[in-house]
Amino acid sequence: MRLACHPLVLGLRSVAFWAMLAASTVSFGLLLLPAAVLPVRARFALAATWARLNIGALRLLCGVDYRVEGREHLPGGAAIVLAKHQSSWETLAFPFLLPPQVFVLKRELLRIPFFGWGLALVQNIAIDRRAGRSAVQQVVEQGRDRLARGRWVVVFPEGTRVAPGQKRRYKMGGAILAAETGYPVVPVAHNAGHFWPRHRFIKRPGCITVRIGPPIDPRDRSPAEINAAAEAWIEAQMPELDARARASLARCGGGCGG
Repeated sequence: MRLACHPLVLGLRSVAFWAMLAASTVSFGLLLLPAAVLPVRARFALAATWARLNIGALRLLCGVDYRVEGREHLPGGAAIVLAKHQSSWETLAFPFLLPPQVFVLKRELLRIPFFGWGLALVQNIAIDRRAGRSAVQQVVEQGRDRLARGRWVVVFPEGTRVAPGQKRRYKMGGAILAAETGYPVVPVAHNAGHFWPRHRFIKRPGCITVRIGPPIDPRDRSPAEINAAAEAWIEAQMPELDARARASLARCGGGCGG
């Protein structure tokens, strides 16, 4: 076993990362409070800087690197992202990997000190997931507003983090938003859950792959058809992405190389 992957070393590296994440969250949370008077794009830029800082710290401290494939598929205007949700990594990485955006997220997250303040100040769409149809209507109304302002809307259609090799039913909110507004859907697959497992303290070194798919034109399609097209594309990528992750883990990191 390489020393870098010894359980004690992995634990110490993860402790260092969590300490960095906590300190930066408090610091940037305090900075965002006076930044509330700034335009929302300036607030988003500050939040994206926090995210980039912590993804960089994750690479340096824990050896978790990443590569992005398919950037050429990103449309020039606003769009709706339907993405796989395996870990917390993508919620940190998407703010600087994708154009200025908002997340559709559960309302309870806004109650977290410092972190929740930042979520609120960049105008994310916070919903009560138990509200059913009214929650979907909230996504459509607020999503339409954000898209009209040039902000992308990121939706995790499975609704919660799902372990690698598993999947949940894809919910319809993002697809309904696309059908109602006509903005394209960009499907995104990744394998971050292998390296930042949900509900796990330890981060595992290796190379995360984020794969961006061709936009899905919602015109003349029902929400069910849009959702099915995004789900089919995302899930078709997962076997290869999971195999890549397992190979990277077997090498015990080493970055993403070429």
